[in-house]
Amino acid sequence: MGLSVFIVRHGNTFAAGEPARRIGAATDLALVEGGVAQAEALGLAFARAGIGFDRALAAPLLRTRSTIAGILAHQPAALLVEPADWLTEIDHGPDEARLETEVIDRIGAAALARWDHAAEAPDGWIVDADRRIAGWRDLFATAQGRILIVTSNGAARFALLADEGLQRQASALPTLKLRTGAYGVIERDEHGLRLAAWDQRP
Repeated sequence: MGLSVFIVRHGNTFAAGEPARRIGAATDLALVEGGVAQAEALGLAFARAGIGFDRALAAPLLRTRSTIAGILAHQPAALLVEPADWLTEIDHGPDEARLETEVIDRIGAAALARWDHAAEAPDGWIVDADRRIAGWRDLFATAQGRILIVTSNGAARFALLADEGLQRQASALPTLKLRTGAYGVIERDEHGLRLAAWDQRP
């Protein structure tokens, strides 16, 4: 049996026009109205495409749990959401809850670009990349069927670094980021892992 992992970034936690802040593990925000709509759109899109999930995993914060609940509401059968600590959002340290302009002032645009393109954490951020990569590798090696994962932008990118083949495929992407309410798909068959989609919105 093959494997298809649908990796979703949670929906919006800031309203349209509200200044974006760097939010991580230390700030448990709820979805705003637009984020709830994004979860609804994802759930409808997967259901209309006939995509049924065999397992569901989510990071523990309210925004990820609300997003996965909105998606699973459109599945024909109820699924128990499994917790996974390696999906937890990263700790932005001194930049937590600060405006993006303030973050760039502190770390510099080049450091932020290295994070978005190579997952190299800026000074002061606590990422624990090895634990995250190990979690993704274990999932890719042992899981089967269709799996739904809802997590953060910071945690999702490490899926692309968990396998040399995925790293090569991801090198063609403009960024490792997932937008809010967007998803990627990684598949495994007899030939190995394949990046089937990234940063797609319904």
